[in-house]
Amino acid sequence: MLALHEGQKALCPRCTATLQVYQPDSLNRTAAFAAASAILLVVANWFPFLTLRAGYRESQMLLWQSVAGLEDQGYVSLAGAVSLFILLAPTLLIGGLLYLILPLFWNRRLPGAIEICRAVFWARRWNMLEVFLLATLVSLLKLGKLATLTLGISFWAFVALILCLTSALVSIHPRELWDRLEKARE
Repeated sequence: MLALHEGQKALCPRCTATLQVYQPDSLNRTAAFAAASAILLVVANWFPFLTLRAGYRESQMLLWQSVAGLEDQGYVSLAGAVSLFILLAPTLLIGGLLYLILPLFWNRRLPGAIEICRAVFWARRWNMLEVFLLATLVSLLKLGKLATLTLGISFWAFVALILCLTSALVSIHPRELWDRLEKARE
């Protein structure tokens, strides 16, 4: 396969479908979106996700507390799944992307970068932030009839996290990342 340069794309000679795109400035965009995702992940787990008011009672929930709440209700396997898909997979993705991308600015790769790149592409399939957001929105529609709900800073940071992490993952083609890692000095 011929090496592509920035701004070029490879097309299928038969059907003219795009096979690979080497997007301009992909390294900078990926790093920026990954760094923003890291900040948003911290904000999403630090501040209240939502506040529920019914009568004189008020209850706030943090994002990470959804796992503990499910476990307290006896849904241990569901709590484990939420923990894996909502907390662990995004953390691994963001950390892995930053571990891979940042040294590439100096044409370097850190030890274990190839294995981490494999893990990032594996964890990418297990990132279920959008599914959690959809389930939350459905639940909010149901609970909205029973009590007053207020979306917190964490909810909006979570929405922005989904957008930034998705943008980080599509800003650089996997083949381009592999090529850059192979060419980088250890």
